[in-house]
Amino acid sequence: MLKKIIPAIVSLGLIAGCSSNVENTVNVEPNAAKVTKAHLYYNGDIIPMNTIKPSMVEAVVEQGGKIVYVGNLAKAKDQFADIEHVDLKGKTLLPGFIDPHSHFGMVSNTMGQVDLNSPPVGSISNIEQMLAALVAYKNDNNIADGEWIYGWGYDESQLTDKRHPTKIDLDKVLPNNPVYIQHTSGHMGVANSLALAKMQVSAETENPEGGMIGRLPNSSEPNGLVQETAMYPFVGYMLQVLNSKQAEFFDQTQDFYAEKGITTAQDGMTDREAIRFFQSQADQGKLKIDLVSLAGFSELESNLKDPELKFKDYKNGFKVQGTKIIADGSPQGKTAYFSEPYLTNVEGCASDCKGLPSLSQEALNDLFKTAYAADNQLFIHANGDASIDMIIKAHEYAAKALQQPLDKDRRTIVVHSQFVRPDQLQTFEKYNIEPSFFTNHAYFWGDVHVENLGNKRAEFLSPLVSADKLGLKYTNHSDATVTPIDPIFTLWTAVNRVSRSGKVIGSGQKASPYQALKSITSHAAYQLFEEDRKGTLEVGKVADFVVLDNNPLTVKPMQIRDIKVVTTIKNGKPIYQAKSVNDGQMQ
Repeated sequence: MLKKIIPAIVSLGLIAGCSSNVENTVNVEPNAAKVTKAHLYYNGDIIPMNTIKPSMVEAVVEQGGKIVYVGNLAKAKDQFADIEHVDLKGKTLLPGFIDPHSHFGMVSNTMGQVDLNSPPVGSISNIEQMLAALVAYKNDNNIADGEWIYGWGYDESQLTDKRHPTKIDLDKVLPNNPVYIQHTSGHMGVANSLALAKMQVSAETENPEGGMIGRLPNSSEPNGLVQETAMYPFVGYMLQVLNSKQAEFFDQTQDFYAEKGITTAQDGMTDREAIRFFQSQADQGKLKIDLVSLAGFSELESNLKDPELKFKDYKNGFKVQGTKIIADGSPQGKTAYFSEPYLTNVEGCASDCKGLPSLSQEALNDLFKTAYAADNQLFIHANGDASIDMIIKAHEYAAKALQQPLDKDRRTIVVHSQFVRPDQLQTFEKYNIEPSFFTNHAYFWGDVHVENLGNKRAEFLSPLVSADKLGLKYTNHSDATVTPIDPIFTLWTAVNRVSRSGKVIGSGQKASPYQALKSITSHAAYQLFEEDRKGTLEVGKVADFVVLDNNPLTVKPMQIRDIKVVTTIKNGKPIYQAKSVNDGQMQ
């Protein structure tokens, strides 16, 4: 297990001196190179990501979609006679980025919705601008009265109004269309009167378990805000409406991921219909990247008995890896479940406001037991420390009930683990549970977390450095559409932890670039049980590469976000090439 923190900046002389430690090759039949032309990548910073400390090699050879040589340049030229040279021209080659957690389907669906994000992602700064954008979308797209209009990405904490919009706001400008706009957290939204009526939400509707319906002042009348489980009917219907456009946006979404250097993407919670759609696209040969799906937990038992669903195995580039469970809500939306209360007012809560667990402990216990009995990998959304306590209890319950070792190699993943406590991290290490962090929160909502939770909790958000000291194989993700899908930006937030206001959120958890890179390469492969075929540059693994215009290990930390993807290569074939970067394309 790794116990040391990797230095943030590594001297080129030191890294070059380590190349002999990672050199390896594969036996190639004398005429094999003539059957399938090999490609030699050289003359750049090639980082294999398979060593404890940062290291570099001189050359990598790809043949037939696989890595067949890693090591010394001269030896590579000697071994492979018929070879095509790919001059990196001083650029940096890494294993292709593996997306630890995003929502591929939701990213695709946003292409049919109104963008309501605030800067720097979008342009909406107040409710008036939001309403104008919704009206413009209706007019520009000739949407008839009676048809649904959807928006995504609004964030009341970044609006000058400092509040959620209400159904009254939406009704003023779009009285004749059902409207539902989704919060950037993905854990709540606002509906207008027509939308509420269509989903049968009224003054008589009680809050569902694990959810909350906002009310107008001094009234039981809904104000339009629906949180957690209360939003499920709206989101479910939205997916039905937008599913018809999936094929239209499928290629565009893949290209978007490839442009960011991603060779393996994830759909972080996928219903049955979407799983069938993704598999149909894969079976038609339409996948440019690998796509990993997580089935929903609401039908876990029936999923496990479904002969159509084969977990963990790729079929034509698509697989269902495991099951996603939602344990709590959003910290910036104040629905994440904590052991200590929020420090600011929480809508719909009068006192001792600690957020909401999405499931009871008994229900969570049963899900864990069902999954563990079937050797099904679990990915559990949990932001607050109280929800993580529930996960640990469910893990202990299921292991005991099934007479399984607590530290069995299940690779249970606690997605987000935003406000995990130090003692909980130690339990993760003890039980073989892995965290998938979300350091983009330090930038987008770090200032909000300080206000809502206080410095101590806020500064330990997504504690990547502490996890590395314990030897955990943590990852770090975007949770797109919650934040933009951009591994380089995620790398930057892990290393710098700078908020929108410029404040450092937890200087003790500022990762080294190498630690941060592991979270989207080698560790990401491990969490998906793919460490034998992806995540590092080693002989026998798939030739998934990303080429960057600068080296994240050697540029100044604040300049990491300026690094550009030059080329993305999947199974040895380029799937994205920047039009012009510095001195042009590689040759």
